[in-house]
Amino acid sequence: MGLHKVAYFSMEIAIQNVMPTYSGGLGVLAGDTIRAAADLRVPMVAVTLLHRKGYFRQRLDQKGTQKEEPVEWPVEEYLEGSTIRAAVTIEGRTVHIRPWRYDVVGEGGFRVPVFFLDTFLPENDERDRNLTDFLYGGDERYRLCQEIILGPGGFRVLKNLGYSAIELFHLNEGHSSLLTLEVLREEAARAGRGTLSNEDIAAVRRRCVFTTHTPVPAGHDQFSLDLVSEVCEYYPDIANLKDILCYQGRLNMTYLALNLSGFVNGVAKKHGEVSSLMYAGYIIDSITNGVHAATWTSAPFRRLNDLYIPSWRESALSLRYALSIPGGEVWEAHIEAKHDLLEVVRQKTGLPLDDSVFTIGFARRATAYKRADMLFDNKERLRAIASNAGPFQLIFAGKAHPKDEGGKKLIRRVFEAQKELSPHIHVAYLEDYDMELGRIITSGVDLWLNTPEPPKEASGTSGMKAAINGVPSLSILDGWWIEGCLEGITGWSIGSNGPGIDIDRSKDALSLYNKLEDTIIPLFYRNREGYIKVMKNAIALNGSFFNTHRMIQEYVLKAYFR
Repeated sequence: MGLHKVAYFSMEIAIQNVMPTYSGGLGVLAGDTIRAAADLRVPMVAVTLLHRKGYFRQRLDQKGTQKEEPVEWPVEEYLEGSTIRAAVTIEGRTVHIRPWRYDVVGEGGFRVPVFFLDTFLPENDERDRNLTDFLYGGDERYRLCQEIILGPGGFRVLKNLGYSAIELFHLNEGHSSLLTLEVLREEAARAGRGTLSNEDIAAVRRRCVFTTHTPVPAGHDQFSLDLVSEVCEYYPDIANLKDILCYQGRLNMTYLALNLSGFVNGVAKKHGEVSSLMYAGYIIDSITNGVHAATWTSAPFRRLNDLYIPSWRESALSLRYALSIPGGEVWEAHIEAKHDLLEVVRQKTGLPLDDSVFTIGFARRATAYKRADMLFDNKERLRAIASNAGPFQLIFAGKAHPKDEGGKKLIRRVFEAQKELSPHIHVAYLEDYDMELGRIITSGVDLWLNTPEPPKEASGTSGMKAAINGVPSLSILDGWWIEGCLEGITGWSIGSNGPGIDIDRSKDALSLYNKLEDTIIPLFYRNREGYIKVMKNAIALNGSFFNTHRMIQEYVLKAYFR
């Protein structure tokens, strides 16, 4: 086990669709990172929590009202149990932790083990057995308990499992930040000291890397010191170091990670800049996210790539050769993926969507800044576009956090628009968005739409998944699209052609309508060859770069072995 040098910690990791251990983009990104590490033989081990009841299963009624149901799944059928145990102290009680193992196997057979931490054990107090059950569930106390289990608990689990040669800890978002305090204690013990010093802090920074994923302040966990003193065994250390570990009198997990990590990065160039402004005084680099190409490419395009680009699974960079694939075959592969998607829509909603009609997709977490309803700001204009430029149909999906009433309202607005626009424009909303549905939608639509309020889209990866399937984007210039958009070549921008921040919803909506009516829909119907050219560019220019093979290589060079 001495081989493993990097430990990757994430509150959620998406491994398989049937394992509900993720909620959305953060977990999917984590899973893709691990798959790329396995492909490229990066000596990594990963740690997350075992969410026995998942995030939630989404149910939508006829008005689009969301109801949440717990997800039960047979853990033993997918994960390998262990007799090894570790323990943390929570509220003065000993909480025992059992790791479950899943090996992610790369293209060449290299394995990256993922350990899922579980407190559902008979030796635990009854109130502690469900601490790992729900992803992002419960109250502030429940969340703090989970972060103690993930960070310090995960650190101790790895040590007890024999992973003694870990040189670097990668914190994927701030949820695991408390592990830095465990590393601090280890460094002090190595030096023969019972108290912490500045030398220990410097040593920890050499061993920790932190990736921040959100420019939205509400997305960063923070806890009152009163709660920390009641719950967390590290309170004395935190109190002694509160000048560098706390912010505005609270334990802020982002600041904890910022102060104890030697390399910090945002997940797109723009996000790195925004984060540097949010956290003045910290050096924040950027490594733009990617997606794991072999995971997110549809079956028809996998066959096409295998035929024309045999090395694409081992090296996603070789997708640049997609330019040499005959356009007719690209179109045939796309039509097959589109047919599969529309068949799913028919089964789930009963809507008879037409394979020959221009199809726009929008699927992501339902929350206010994503502006899923912006497309419907002027329904009369939409009807006119369908009449003048050509017919189109819309497919939506996405869950709102159970406590996000604004996000739930967005879903209901899409359902209202569905009724108002029918029968001129069909609008489908697919419930219970997950990995499998994401793969089907991103590969089967003709255009990927993204309308976030800038600069709140840290990166976004759904458009990258679309790109590797030859689906161009129409998107606000935020997150990754600032880097990926070559106007009219890989897709199209909404709003300003520069990366400036112009938060004017009415202007953005007008730009969206104009691009659809004047450029995109006419190109699709009247110049199919021109549209296929954009599709091929999306694969060759965006797919070959915005992938986790390139991303993990950047982490290795800039962060892991610096």
